[in-house]
Amino acid sequence: MTRGDLQIRERNKQRPWDLGKDLEVGTVFAPLIAAEDWAPKDDIRVHLRVNDETRQEATLCKVDEIISHSSGYYHLRPGDMILTGTPAGVGPVQVGDVIEGGIDGLQPIQLTVSKSELSLFRVF
Repeated sequence: MTRGDLQIRERNKQRPWDLGKDLEVGTVFAPLIAAEDWAPKDDIRVHLRVNDETRQEATLCKVDEIISHSSGYYHLRPGDMILTGTPAGVGPVQVGDVIEGGIDGLQPIQLTVSKSELSLFRVF
């Protein structure tokens, strides 16, 4: 999730956008699995629906390439999370919206927006 208002404000001041991204309860994870239990292949679908309307759908980035690239900048260790960008289709969510998302072959997530401050966020 992104606080779009803060992200735009900081971008307009030519500051880092992290204030709009560093949110308590702003990242949702499905149950984690060991890497050896899931081998991503090319053309795996990433998808997000809000109230049964598809908002985002794309092909998963190549995981091995992301890890290789990131390891040139960071000391990656077991348990580290690498969060990437998002497909086109971001937009506001409101209290009561039902968000469903996932990556084919993995357990999906589903949540209902329940806090009024989340109405300021944009779907990740």
